[in-house]
Amino acid sequence: MANDPDIHETHDLIASDKVVGTDVYGAGEEHVGKIERLILEKRSGRVAYAVMSFGGFLGLGHDHYPLPWAKLTYDEGLGGYRTDVTKEQVEGAPKYEASGEYDWSKDNGRRIHEYYAVSPYYI
Repeated sequence: MANDPDIHETHDLIASDKVVGTDVYGAGEEHVGKIERLILEKRSGRVAYAVMSFGGFLGLGHDHYPLPWAKLTYDEGLGGYRTDVTKEQVEGAPKYEASGEYDWSKDNGRRIHEYYAVSPYYI
């Protein structure tokens, strides 16, 4: 079993392909988005951001919102990630169009962390 490359989850570990598509819930179990991708820090391998989709209808017209990974905790009861971020906060957060590219510069990273009032992943 330990040599099986198709294992996607253990008690403490989960494969990235199982995280992508997972729902994100805010206060009161309000659905605030879905994880579209993970952004990893190259040198440490730590997850720096979860890019969350929000808005649109039936998968069309949604935008992408980089959310610091530190803002998420997995909730087994919900089968998704919980955050203290509200829909209203997401609506005003740094974002980019789903069809576009994001400038992952240090300045934009600082903006994201300041917006969510969380220490950057690299500290």
